[in-house]
Amino acid sequence: MGAAEVFTDPSSLYDVGNNDSCDTETVQGVRNALASAQNGESDRFDQLVETIQINDRSDAAAAAELNTLLKALSGSVACIDITHHQKLLSAIFGMSLWNQRPLIMDALVGLLISLAATSGKYLDSCLHMLVRHFVPPPWVINRLSQSRVSTQKGEVLSRVHEALLKISLLVPLAPSRLFPMLSQQMPKMNKKDQDQVSLSFFLFLCGKLAQLSRSCFNVLQVVVTYVENLLKLESSSIGQVGGNMIFMMVMERLRDLDLEIDWDDILQDDSSRGMFDMELEDAMNEGDELPAGSVNQDTSSGKIAFESLDKLMVTSFDHLESCQDAGRLDQVFEKLFESFENFILNTYKSKVSQFLMFYACSLDPENCGVKFGSKLLDIFLSSNKPRPTRMSAVAYLASYLARGKFLPVSYVASMLKRLVDECADYCRICNDDIRPEAHQLFYSGCQAIMYVLCFRMRSILDVPRFRSELIPLESILMHKLNPLMVCLPSVVAEFLKQAKAVGLFVVSDSFIFDDLLESELSRAFGGRERLDTFFPFDPYLLKSSNSVISPNFIYWSTMMNQDDDDDDDAEIIVNGDEESDEEEEEEGDLDYAMDKMSITPKHSFKNKMERDRLMKMPSMIRPSTSPQSL
Repeated sequence: MGAAEVFTDPSSLYDVGNNDSCDTETVQGVRNALASAQNGESDRFDQLVETIQINDRSDAAAAAELNTLLKALSGSVACIDITHHQKLLSAIFGMSLWNQRPLIMDALVGLLISLAATSGKYLDSCLHMLVRHFVPPPWVINRLSQSRVSTQKGEVLSRVHEALLKISLLVPLAPSRLFPMLSQQMPKMNKKDQDQVSLSFFLFLCGKLAQLSRSCFNVLQVVVTYVENLLKLESSSIGQVGGNMIFMMVMERLRDLDLEIDWDDILQDDSSRGMFDMELEDAMNEGDELPAGSVNQDTSSGKIAFESLDKLMVTSFDHLESCQDAGRLDQVFEKLFESFENFILNTYKSKVSQFLMFYACSLDPENCGVKFGSKLLDIFLSSNKPRPTRMSAVAYLASYLARGKFLPVSYVASMLKRLVDECADYCRICNDDIRPEAHQLFYSGCQAIMYVLCFRMRSILDVPRFRSELIPLESILMHKLNPLMVCLPSVVAEFLKQAKAVGLFVVSDSFIFDDLLESELSRAFGGRERLDTFFPFDPYLLKSSNSVISPNFIYWSTMMNQDDDDDDDAEIIVNGDEESDEEEEEEGDLDYAMDKMSITPKHSFKNKMERDRLMKMPSMIRPSTSPQSL
């Protein structure tokens, strides 16, 4: 059969009875068609392109024809010219695996691999087409609950990953070209990015009330699916080359979603609460969900971001667990910390994304857990780091040491010793300038020590050696820089209560503050970012993903409740009764403040009038106790 006859009757191109290979005559016919286009004769070439562009794949014979043609093209890629055959290349790169039969998927993937490996001119186009499949089309997203569609999703994405791996093996340059594409094509959900969103069609639907729920689900699933594919790449040989870049993409997306959420909307509106209620902690203490209705349902963009962040944290936690099971968490941890340092450490408003580090440490306390604290301390002690970064690092360290249930007391004590020694050394060399802003690092270190001891004092003092290592602390706190007057009063007050109760050192009653949550001095050392009120590992605020955090987390309310069992005073409910004893009210206010020490303050009592207004509103307080530290 001649070439002219082949392309007069396209169906004769294919040997339907042999689906595993294409015959020599078919390959020759394809090559003749490609050659004719270069010679200005486009009829046979146009027929070739039209065959690829046929959308109806329901006919088995047509599917077999396309399968054979794609295989013939795979054997003829050296004959394809980027200039004369642009129409063919556009048709190939415009195809989608999502609406093809498995046989066609395999043939198309094989063609893409051949194109990428034969000429560097096609590498970017092949990679771009494969990455495009990380975002399923709307009809797939809408029907993921159907087993058939779910199976097809697995079939498509497994072939995409297999193709990416093969191309990266055949073309060593491929990973360096791939990672920028992965970043560029990641779906964005922030309002500021909506004009760049490849799925703006979904966001348009979100404006239609009748379809709001479904479209929110669509956006959520698209982002989650994309991140799942990124993490799957990280687990492959491609991840060995650029796993740190993948973690940075994931961490950046988590951070952006974290910042997109107005966390004030997480709690029900109650103007009587100066801070997040302790009941929030109680509700989550054993991995329970947040109270029903706590999320503001009126803000669709906030709801999408909240649910997406929760789902992405579950996905990320699952990936870290799989890394632990595969014995490579220690290796992954280094990449994860680099991403944390670049995107999270200096982001003071994040509430959730930092818990990737916390969970990784809980999976491997002896290695990752120890390294995380050590790296944070090294940043704090490094004179080469900017001052805000050092202050942020010690705030993270304090919150981590206070909250990590998986951390042994010996490790916490060793880290405290290094902080105490650093602050003691600073006291010996400081100048006569006593302005708080001139000694921000010192006050950050002092507050970190006191904050950790609020949670860990009893367990540390039970060991004589650990107790002796805290001896310099008294002279630090009595130094002329007066950290007791500068650090956050709510932290200082609780620390002094406990120190007095256990006889750590002599505590003057004049140092017990019960009328302020912050002071001008603490605002001065905290700076514009208010790092004096920065407790990054506050209780976890998401629903589904909290189940893996809560078993490893020390809650302040749990410690308070343990001591309540041994306290003879009953719980007191203050209902704004004018006959309430003023002294009792002020004492209760301190305990209310300390119950909330686990949450970064939402409001500040900046003047007595405002404080009195809030105190007249209903609130629940508990007796003053020194919590039983773990």
